[in-house]
Amino acid sequence: MTSKRFRDRRDAGRVLADQLTAFENQPEVLVLALPRGGVPVGYEVAYALQAALDIFLVRKLGVPGHEELAMGAVATGGVRVLNDDVVEPLGIPDHVIEAVAAQETEELNRRDRLYRGGRPAPDARGRRVILVDDGLATGATMRAAIRALRQQQPARIIVAVPTAAPDTCEALRSEADEVVCAMTPEPFFAVGHWYDDFTQTTDEEVRRLLTAQSDGDDNEPSPADGQKSRETLKP
Repeated sequence: MTSKRFRDRRDAGRVLADQLTAFENQPEVLVLALPRGGVPVGYEVAYALQAALDIFLVRKLGVPGHEELAMGAVATGGVRVLNDDVVEPLGIPDHVIEAVAAQETEELNRRDRLYRGGRPAPDARGRRVILVDDGLATGATMRAAIRALRQQQPARIIVAVPTAAPDTCEALRSEADEVVCAMTPEPFFAVGHWYDDFTQTTDEEVRRLLTAQSDGDDNEPSPADGQKSRETLKP
């Protein structure tokens, strides 16, 4: 297992896909990426596996004033997960949690309208679903996604990420049916530490990648690769 940094999220997706070849060319496999950062990763995974790609909406609940610290998350279906290891030591009151949850739920609904453009969400019932993000720190966001997705009764839930804190990767094995973490460096520091380019993924990039995948466009260039097309990545 290497601790080499990824060039960007698209590069990370290609590395991750190499560990998911057991799911290649299987019609029941569905790749669901967590916007926004998980979408470039998921795009590469779906391309490599020849699987359908869509999004699964989940929003981190950041501690006010320290928004990068997750005190929990909300996901599609009204699911909320709280990180007691953060909430209890900091003594975060219920009214603060409710206010942040309401704000993030509003943003979740906005993204649903923006990214899907009226398309219905895919039916996950009975399918093997690969949940993808660009990395796991506390795992609160992914935990919320797993619990929300369970309500749709998929056959299996596979969590797949390029990099994760070792303890978080291990802890999620009790929640998902399978967990694939391409890299679990110690010390972990943060997800962004393991990327040369961790520029925030934009709404436009999410929409472009989802459209390209649904249209079967194999020529969506990666920013890290300049003008190199997807055709050069075919086996």
